[in-house]
Amino acid sequence: MNGILRVRRSRGVLSGLLLVLLGIWGALIPFIGPNFHYAYTPDKAWTYTTGRLWLDILPGAAAFIGGLIVLTSSYRPTAHFGAWLAAFSGAWFVLGGLIGPTWIKMQMVPGTPVGDAAHRTLEQIGFYTGLGVAIVLLAAMAIGRFSVISVGDARRAARVADETPVADETRTADETRVADDTPVADETRVADDTPAADETPADSTTSTGRGRFTLRRRVTTTDETDEAPATEETAASRS
Repeated sequence: MNGILRVRRSRGVLSGLLLVLLGIWGALIPFIGPNFHYAYTPDKAWTYTTGRLWLDILPGAAAFIGGLIVLTSSYRPTAHFGAWLAAFSGAWFVLGGLIGPTWIKMQMVPGTPVGDAAHRTLEQIGFYTGLGVAIVLLAAMAIGRFSVISVGDARRAARVADETPVADETRTADETRVADDTPVADETRVADDTPAADETPADSTTSTGRGRFTLRRRVTTTDETDEAPATEETAASRS
């Protein structure tokens, strides 16, 4: 699946580059156009207005970022995101001048094109309508190109799918071999080599001492018993 999502970076080079250039044009033409008598009011170079922010700068920046993503991305979802971002910016170039004036608090007023009828038509096309249509067209082409799975993409995905199980099996085999080569735990060997503990009763010394004491008492009693008749005989002989 991951192989299908990958594409060559060259697939979006042309459309991405054109989107970047059109984004720069859309963001800067209101500021540099008056130098060539190609402007909307106020027709002075580098004059900032809220309408130019919402209707020129922001959609131009969005088209630039979207084109840059399309230009550099080799991942289909990311490239689609960039192309859709550029498409929405192009749609805003077309519709912003119509929708913006209805939002009175936002002050989205593009101004008025200057010059004669032909000149005003060219300004309308170059500033908003034609620019937006061109951006949407290029973005749609990029979306289509990144949605198509070519023969080369299928072969690349198949090759990646064939290589991935081999890598997994190799890693599993290495782990198994390491597990087989692991020596037996030292604790088992130590437990086998340790002799049986001499089980000495806790009261062995006391018992031994009592035994000796009993033996001594018996010997003493025997000695006293043996001496008693001798004492009686001695007393009898004396008398």
